[in-house]
Amino acid sequence: MYVLTTLTDELVTIFILAFLGLALATLITPIYTTLAYRYKFWKKPRDNAFTGEKAKVFTRLHAAKHKRHIPTMAGVIALMAVAIVTIGFNWSRQQTWLPLAAMVGAGLVGLLDDIINIRGLKPGIAGLRSSFKFLLITLVAVVGGWYFYSKLGYDSIQLTFDSQLVLGWALIPIFAFVVVATANAVNISDGLDGLAGGLLVSAFSAFGTIAFLQGNYGLAGFCLTVVGTLISYVWFNIFPARFFMGDVGSFALGTALGVVAMLTDTLLLLPIIGGVFVLEAGSSLLQILSKRLRGKKIFLSAPIHHHFEASGWPETKVTMRFWLVSQVLAVSGIVLAIIGGHV
Repeated sequence: MYVLTTLTDELVTIFILAFLGLALATLITPIYTTLAYRYKFWKKPRDNAFTGEKAKVFTRLHAAKHKRHIPTMAGVIALMAVAIVTIGFNWSRQQTWLPLAAMVGAGLVGLLDDIINIRGLKPGIAGLRSSFKFLLITLVAVVGGWYFYSKLGYDSIQLTFDSQLVLGWALIPIFAFVVVATANAVNISDGLDGLAGGLLVSAFSAFGTIAFLQGNYGLAGFCLTVVGTLISYVWFNIFPARFFMGDVGSFALGTALGVVAMLTDTLLLLPIIGGVFVLEAGSSLLQILSKRLRGKKIFLSAPIHHHFEASGWPETKVTMRFWLVSQVLAVSGIVLAIIGGHV
């Protein structure tokens, strides 16, 4: 009875944190929206593909959207809400300090990129150079990996049941790779109204459930706080979007997702729970390699959500079907975590 009561209390606390995240994000949103429309936080659309040629298909698909002048940088809402709730009500050196610090660090990189994009003084400047942005995100990830190994004492990853792969200091570059890859995958996925937000709700809900089953209640509370803020964001971001999260949101949330996967010791489940992110990033990589090596495209447009758009699917159909796939993958990840002895 005592154990059941304790679990119930922890669950109630976690849902209170989620509600606080939702409520605070909802309160901040009108302030952000007023400022965003007053000071014209319009994102400069990309005209060229990553390989340099004109992105004709993308431009054709989204010409009307860019004419609507939709503000970007709304990820600051989630960043502020999660930080305030976590620092005020869910602070833990062992469980919540690292994901929050990494989230804020990557968010600041994204914020700088968004500000340069919006207020760039020189024509044609649409944000930080990709190489410099990648370097900054990598720096955040490496520092996080050092803290993960040196301060929190992690030195291995779990394979199945009690099977551990001891890596020692080599865990630091693996941590950095996972975080950078996840951050970039979420950034790539943020291309349709409501898409990235909905995918992140599924992923953080799954990792929050796993953390709870592991007894990592602080980390579970962090995940559900993120979910609460994302529910508020998606409410306003579904088609037709009122605003976009921008790089400040996608990098911050993607980085936090990678860190949470490492803290729950479920690295091998991340590609499953975040399967749609893997598909999105993978399709972009394959498209780039194909154009450079074969001189032709695999997809009509990349990442793959644009391919389906170009194939004739309405934007809302692409988004909602990707949401459904992410929800199935999230539940599958939870089941595999239980079967595989991760909880």
